[in-house]
Amino acid sequence: MSQTTPSALDEKDLEAIVSQVLDEARRAGATSAEAAASQDAGLSVNVRLGEVETLEYHKDQGIAVTVYMGQRKGTASTSDLKPGSLREAAEAACRIARYTAEDPCAGLADPALMAQDYPALDLDHPWGLTADEGIEIARACEAAARERDARIVNSEGAGINSFRGTAVYGNTHGFVGGYATTRHSLSCSVLAGDDDGNMQRDYWYTVARHREALQAAGAVGVEAADRALRRLGGRRLSTRRCPVLYSPDVARSVLGHFIAAIRGSTVYRKASFLVDRLGDPIFPEFVHIHEQPHIPRALGSAPFDNEGVATQARDLVSGGRLESYALDTYAARKLGMQSTGNAGGLRNLTIDPGPMDFQQLLAEMGTGLLVTELIGHGINMVTGDYSRGAAGFWVENGEIQYPVEEITVAGNLKDMFRDLRAVGSDMDLRGNVRTGSLLIDGLTVAGE
Repeated sequence: MSQTTPSALDEKDLEAIVSQVLDEARRAGATSAEAAASQDAGLSVNVRLGEVETLEYHKDQGIAVTVYMGQRKGTASTSDLKPGSLREAAEAACRIARYTAEDPCAGLADPALMAQDYPALDLDHPWGLTADEGIEIARACEAAARERDARIVNSEGAGINSFRGTAVYGNTHGFVGGYATTRHSLSCSVLAGDDDGNMQRDYWYTVARHREALQAAGAVGVEAADRALRRLGGRRLSTRRCPVLYSPDVARSVLGHFIAAIRGSTVYRKASFLVDRLGDPIFPEFVHIHEQPHIPRALGSAPFDNEGVATQARDLVSGGRLESYALDTYAARKLGMQSTGNAGGLRNLTIDPGPMDFQQLLAEMGTGLLVTELIGHGINMVTGDYSRGAAGFWVENGEIQYPVEEITVAGNLKDMFRDLRAVGSDMDLRGNVRTGSLLIDGLTVAGE
């Protein structure tokens, strides 16, 4: 049975392929060029009610080449890595470039910004997971959820995924670099029901670079079941203004809106409420938000960005003030700035935790709404207006009283950032955004 074996092409093979396509681009008339090649493989198993629902093995490869003829740009790609196909891709990119308009901001990143002696980040930990092993783990995970309580009446299943990929980037500055990464995950989603016919669904998951960092299958299943059970008996709320505590897994989305607002393409198009706000206070003074791209084994770590620019730890918000946007080369040139090494996005965005754990944050909030699920995408990035469907729990005197559902949480992101009262110490590290719970004052909760 198939398993996630190491890629047939290693990093050196892909570097040679990238170098070849860059040579072909020069021969076809490009004044400069860049290319990214990758190969990856993975295994995915999904089990529902004890039966195997899907079993997928995939193996992909490809290369994309971008050429510049002066300020004209053309891009082509192929999944065939044979020499003849690489030559055809480079020539196709050059033909395309001859038809495109000149763009003064087009071109490779500044050669002085290329990564040189970048660190090894311990991102590659192949599992060698077999289909039989994956089925066994997924079944154990789902069984733990279904056996947790008689009120777990149905299942959307449990799934396990194991992925390994190698990616190499190079350009005609002479930079060629690459590295391999792995990503393994396990998830479970179940439905709880009560005697009144009410049904609630919830889920849980674990994800890591190394299989040994995953939660045990039984623990994932039990947490999924407990989360579904806690939501039984949900009520609606009358419309009110109150503080809102976002649990860490949904707090990530609040910071996601901040990322979207400082992204270079959003800023130079003047489509963000944070345009021209560098140096301004946008959070309370205690807030420190920074990028940490070199954390070993972290899910967002990378030694260089998608243009070969060296990544580095840096502040985005310090003392509550906006210190930097997230810029790739093109956006930086549009804004008259320098790339911040964010082609491909931010890496391990972190908001520093405060001293209070989750229970202390509930006590700090006193009376208000704990949000554990967000629905929909009601965000206006130009104005900052925020409105999202939500579910969670009503809290009084620092204690959870009852689950709530079918409500909307609304405000404006500018006010929400300013009115952030506390960041919890309960950090959720399962992603590229690392945060604890966020306690925000003065949001409108609309229900009945």
